[in-house]
Amino acid sequence: MAAAGNVWYSSAMIVVVIAGGSGTRLWPLSTPDYPKHLLQLDGEESLLQNAYRRAKGLTDDIYVVTDTSHAHHVKDQLLQVNEQHLIIEPARKGTANCLLAGLHRISQHHGHDEPIAFIAADHFVRDIDGFIQSFHIAGNAAEAYKRICLVGVEPTYPSTGFGYIEKDDLLGDEDMVYNVGRFKEKPPHDVAQEYMKSGHYLWNCGYFVGSFNTFMEAIKKHSPVMFKNFEILKQTTDAAAFSEAYLSFDTDTIDYALNDHVDNFMVVPATFDWMDVGSFQDLYDVTDTDEQGNAVTGGHVLLEDVQNSFVRNEEDKPIAVIGVDNIVVVNTPSGIVVVRKDLAQKVGEVAKRFIEQ
Repeated sequence: MAAAGNVWYSSAMIVVVIAGGSGTRLWPLSTPDYPKHLLQLDGEESLLQNAYRRAKGLTDDIYVVTDTSHAHHVKDQLLQVNEQHLIIEPARKGTANCLLAGLHRISQHHGHDEPIAFIAADHFVRDIDGFIQSFHIAGNAAEAYKRICLVGVEPTYPSTGFGYIEKDDLLGDEDMVYNVGRFKEKPPHDVAQEYMKSGHYLWNCGYFVGSFNTFMEAIKKHSPVMFKNFEILKQTTDAAAFSEAYLSFDTDTIDYALNDHVDNFMVVPATFDWMDVGSFQDLYDVTDTDEQGNAVTGGHVLLEDVQNSFVRNEEDKPIAVIGVDNIVVVNTPSGIVVVRKDLAQKVGEVAKRFIEQ
């Protein structure tokens, strides 16, 4: 390992980008056929492309897991990813099985001791240097202690939409690596306020770092179903056999399959800004606004006596918005939504009704 400042950087790392999701909370921008991680929400890059660029700051060994319905879009956006590094799920089977698919492919092409970082494709991060630093620290800890290391984010408000990681004691002489106390489910608002005030809790972003051997040791010990599924994948000899095996697995999340059972996780508090853009309120918060507090994207938009609103037009038809405050107006070929910004979380519920029709 080589030193940079006061941080020791690991010599090698593999990154797996999980590019999935059904895309209902940002409907009609995001749809099941073209979900959030494929969208350009801020700037010229999609969230997927931005995640890949962050991963390039860590390594050239980058794998992307996506399902078959989105694979052609992923290929279009990431032309530099070859077939070996693209892992295609025949159907979405949850984050636990995404992790197994990544471990299976990596085990065929790499050693089993270098750290592997699993990251999501649909998170919004601007501070790439901070991201790289945090994951190097986590990779070093995973190598040194042969344990899975998480990266959690310091809460900036008492969120009831995220799970939390309780920080326990610092690990040995480390400055930024903690033992994990417990995982907490999405709390009510008053409990989230207490978590934030205490300084002992981090948002759980679903970031994992550990070697193949470390992951498999934890899976074998704590998740018999995941271990059985991995053994099934190991026996497959071609893409058709892999697909048949994968389709036989029950859908499962990593939270329930592994997190709730492992008792020796470590966690590194992130040194970067982070947002899971899960609503139009979140999207408004990361979009530049004018003097009236309005965030406008697209052409043919006329605002009159409008404040603190988010308006996005992805068609040529004109949109006029008059005399309102704190609203969202989004027009795309897939639909139109008008909602108060503070009720933007309800968009996902409504979108599911359209999808089920």
